[in-house]
Amino acid sequence: MAFGRSERRRRSPAADPMTLKILVAGGFGVGKTTLVGAVSEIKPLRTEERLTEAGRPVDDLEGVEGKTTTTVMMDFGRITLNEELILYLFGTPGQDRFWFLWDELARGALGAVVLADTRRLADSFGAIDYFERGGLPFTVAVNCFDGAEHYPAETIREALDLDAGVPVMLCDARRKDSARDVLIAVVRHAMQFSAEQREPALP
Repeated sequence: MAFGRSERRRRSPAADPMTLKILVAGGFGVGKTTLVGAVSEIKPLRTEERLTEAGRPVDDLEGVEGKTTTTVMMDFGRITLNEELILYLFGTPGQDRFWFLWDELARGALGAVVLADTRRLADSFGAIDYFERGGLPFTVAVNCFDGAEHYPAETIREALDLDAGVPVMLCDARRKDSARDVLIAVVRHAMQFSAEQREPALP
């Protein structure tokens, strides 16, 4: 039986907000846990363990000598961008030996942030290659550490050999507003990417 317009209005509940999954990836010690913690509106879930002497042969601490913990599974947080959109954030572990977790974490993700550190820029290549091969849209966000040399976004793009369509931006992962801007950029890029994938090819 068809409902009249007033009946449909009375029976229709308020639309639930859309929920999207975003990955936060990058090299070891680049600030993934910091970014998730800075922006999350809930107490973030962290799976950090203390670095040990046994891990020194495989954990390269050059440039992050003061780091004492590492993510061994994932970070998890949530941010409501507006009444229509909620993001669930999954921070990936940075070391190569934990990359077997990435396929599971990436399942169902809309897009990703690749955090980069200009002092260890080569550490970003693994995450970039992973998302390029998997076809997952991503944005590169350069975390501007205190004391690190700052470069223009286009210089970073050239150094990482990124496609022209990949957004590159500077950020401070400790600041909520800066981290939020990064996430908004990822969502916009990923939605544009998805729309372009759906467009029929011209004859």
